[in-house]
Amino acid sequence: MQTVSVTSERIQSIWLANYRAWPDAAVRLFCFPYAGGSVAAFRGWQGDLPLSIESSPVQLPGRGARISEPPFESLHETVEALAHALSPFFDKPFAFFGHSMGALIALELSRRLRREKKALPLHLFVSGRRAPQCPDIEPPIHKLSDSDLIARLRRFNGTPHDALDHPELMQLMLPLLRADFSVCETYQYYEEPALDCPITVFGGIGDREVPAAALPPWREHTTAAFSLHMFPGDHFFLHTAQSDMLHLIARKLVLQK
Repeated sequence: MQTVSVTSERIQSIWLANYRAWPDAAVRLFCFPYAGGSVAAFRGWQGDLPLSIESSPVQLPGRGARISEPPFESLHETVEALAHALSPFFDKPFAFFGHSMGALIALELSRRLRREKKALPLHLFVSGRRAPQCPDIEPPIHKLSDSDLIARLRRFNGTPHDALDHPELMQLMLPLLRADFSVCETYQYYEEPALDCPITVFGGIGDREVPAAALPPWREHTTAAFSLHMFPGDHFFLHTAQSDMLHLIARKLVLQK
């Protein structure tokens, strides 16, 4: 496992890339990316959120300024590192948002914090991910050949076609994608009591990877309020429906405070 420094200066420069504190913010919104994603997936979010919410995208190893670091290959390793690295930033009320792989990170990090009797998120926003107790019937892809993996990426529609058609670029990207898919595909779900925080789920109407029927079971993971919202778009609706989704997030967090 990687050694994690928990000094605020290092965390700001590594784990929270381009972090900017908003002194008047009442809530800090940590954002966890999808497989292959980085903080770039959340570029512009702060502009669509009120100043009372501080957008804090999390930069995982293997991407952006951390491209030279080996990416995590298991969810357990990811959550262990984040529980330590982000702890100095749990000093004000906070919430978690995660899309696809990020949704699993958000859930399991919340459960980890509860086991340690630490501060818990005010709200859990999960997006583009089947409920963890619903098995994925698709075969794993992180060990596919390069050509087969690229073919699957075309189906996901999350990687620009120009990148998929660029062999040298894909040779740089494939190790990260394999590691992230391994995080998702080697994940083992274990039952735990439901969380006390509200859960809001977002899904894409045209998402072929996450069937709509696999989203309502997220309700089992909260004893508080639950809501499900569907947006036009495929698996990456968080980009095409960004403004509407962030409006909902803001409304729920402002009302909650």
